[in-house]
Amino acid sequence: MIYRLFAAAAAFCLSQPVLAADGTDPSFAIGQMAMQVVGGLALFLFGIDQMTNSLKAVAGERMRIVLARLTSNRYMGALTGAFVTAIIQSSSVTTVLVVGFTSAGLMSFAQSIGVIMGANIGTTITAQIIAFKVTKAAFLMIAVGFGLLFFSKRDALRHYGEILMGLGLVFFGMTVMSDAMQPLRSYEPFLNLMMSMENLLIGILVAAAFTALIQSSSATTAIIIVMAGQGFITLPAGIALAFGANIGTCVTAMLAAIGKPREALRAAVTHVLFNVAGVLLWLAFVDQLAALVTTLSPSHAGLSGAQRLAAEAPRQIANAHTIFNVANTLIFIMFTTLIARFIEWIIPDKPLDEEGIFKAKYLDEDMLSTPSLALDLVRREIRRMGEPVRGMLVAIMPAILRGSAADLDAIQLMDERVDVLHAEIVVYLGKISRRELTEKQTDDLVRLMDAVNDLENIGDVIEVNLVELGRRRIEKRVSVSQPTQVVLSDFHQVVMDAVDAAIHAVAEDDIGSAKSVTHMKKEITRIMNSAALHEAKRLVANEPHRIEAYTIEMDIAEKLQRIYYFAKRMARTVKSNEGVEGQVTAADAAT
Repeated sequence: MIYRLFAAAAAFCLSQPVLAADGTDPSFAIGQMAMQVVGGLALFLFGIDQMTNSLKAVAGERMRIVLARLTSNRYMGALTGAFVTAIIQSSSVTTVLVVGFTSAGLMSFAQSIGVIMGANIGTTITAQIIAFKVTKAAFLMIAVGFGLLFFSKRDALRHYGEILMGLGLVFFGMTVMSDAMQPLRSYEPFLNLMMSMENLLIGILVAAAFTALIQSSSATTAIIIVMAGQGFITLPAGIALAFGANIGTCVTAMLAAIGKPREALRAAVTHVLFNVAGVLLWLAFVDQLAALVTTLSPSHAGLSGAQRLAAEAPRQIANAHTIFNVANTLIFIMFTTLIARFIEWIIPDKPLDEEGIFKAKYLDEDMLSTPSLALDLVRREIRRMGEPVRGMLVAIMPAILRGSAADLDAIQLMDERVDVLHAEIVVYLGKISRRELTEKQTDDLVRLMDAVNDLENIGDVIEVNLVELGRRRIEKRVSVSQPTQVVLSDFHQVVMDAVDAAIHAVAEDDIGSAKSVTHMKKEITRIMNSAALHEAKRLVANEPHRIEAYTIEMDIAEKLQRIYYFAKRMARTVKSNEGVEGQVTAADAAT
C-alpha cells in the first residue's frame, strides 16, 4: 500500500502550477511541464489498472457465466461482449474468455467474433465517462475509496474501495495533465504541431504509435479529450486521433497472442482486421461523422473561438468514438461467418505434433490477476488432463487380459502426458495461491488441487499397478478365462463411467455428476463381491496356473475398486450447499 501513498504524494507535487517567469511562455518550464504530463499519465494508467483489476475481482466470475450463456448468436454475442467489457473495463479479459470458450468448444469461432466486436463498443464507456466533466469529484472519490480500502474488513467492500479510488486517480491524472497543458495555449510551436493533426493520416499514425507505446487506448483517448478540452485540436483532428488509438490498441492484442494457442492468435488477428478495416472504411466519411456528432452533441452558442472548441469538442469526440465502434460492429457483424473462414484459412490449425501435446493449453499467465477466471482455466485443463487418463483406462483392460508387452509399454508412455499436465497445473495453482484470494476462491483452489492429485493417482494406478499385473500375466503365462474376462470387463466399464462423471463434475463444477459418482458406491461394492464369489468358484477349476490366475484376477478387481475411490474423492471436491454424499478417506483409496 505504501507505493500508492507515494504515487499520491508525487502527483500532488506534480500538480502545482507550471508557468514560466512571464506567466505566458512555457519555454523556460518545459521540463517540469513534461514531468507533470507524464506524472498525470502515470496516475491515469495506474487508476485504470487498479479499477480494472478490482472490477475483474468483483465481477469476473459472473461475467464468465454471462459470456457462456448469452452468446447463442452473433448479435447476442456482440451485446454480451459490449456489456461484459463495459463492466470489467478490459477488452483483453473478454478476449481471453472468448478464446477459452472457443477452445473448449462452448462457442464457435464465428460466434466469438461477435463478442470481440462487441468488446470494442464496451471500451467506449471509458471515453464517455472521461468526457463528462466530473474531475472535481476526483479527491472525494479517492478519499472515500481509500477509506473503504483501508478500514473495511470485507473483501467485497475493499474491492469497491479500490474501484472508486482507481476512478478518482483516473480523473485526478486527467486534471494534472490538463493543468500542465494550459500554458501551451500560447506556445506557437505546439500549436503548429496540433495544426498538423488536421491531416488525417498524420493524426492516425501519431495516435497509433502512441497507443502502441503505452498499450492503452483509454489513455490515448483521455489525452485526446484533455487536449480538446484546452482547445488545442478540432473535432476532425480528434476523430483522426481516436481512429489511430483504435489501430494502436491492436498491438497489445498481438503481443498478448505471442506463444499462445491458435485460438488466441485468431482472436488477435480478428481484432486487428476489424479495427483496421473499420478505420479504412471511415476515412472518406470523417467530415460526415463530424457533422453528425456536432448535431447530436451539446452546443455552446454563447462561446466563441478556442473557448467554444474547448467546451464542445470533448463530448463530440467521445460521441464520435462511440458511433464509430457501434457502426463498425453493425456493419461487420453480418459477415462474421466469412471473416471466420478467412481467418481460419490464413491461420490454419497446427499439426498435432506442433500443438504442444505435453504442454498446458489453457493456463494463461495473464489471467492470474483474476483468480476466479484463473481457477476456471484450471478446471478446463483438468478436463484436458482427463483425456489421456481416460485413454489409458480404456486401453488397459484389453492389454491386461490378452494384450502383449508392447501394448503395456504404450500405456506407460501415455502417462507421461498426464504427469506433465499435472505438474503444470500444480505450479499454476501455486501461482494463484500467491494472489489475494477470497475465502471461496481459497476453498476452490484447495479442492482443485485435491482433484488434480486424485486424477494423477488414477493414472499412476494404471501405469504402475495394472500394467505390472499385465506383465505378470504374460510372465506366468496365465490365460484368463472367457467368463472371467466378462466379469472384469463389466467391472471396468462401471469404473470408467465413474471416472468420466468425476472429470466432468470437476471441469464443469457439476454437483449432479458428482452425486452420481458417490451413488455408485453400492454398485461397486456389489460388483466387487460378485467378482470375489466368481473367483472363489473358479479357484477349484482344473486349469493350469490356477493360483497365479486367481491372484492376478483378484488384484485387477481390487485396483479397479481403488480407481473408483479416487474418482469418488474427485467428486467430493465439487461443493454445493447440500454437500456431496459419502466421505472418502485415505484408507478407502488404499483399499
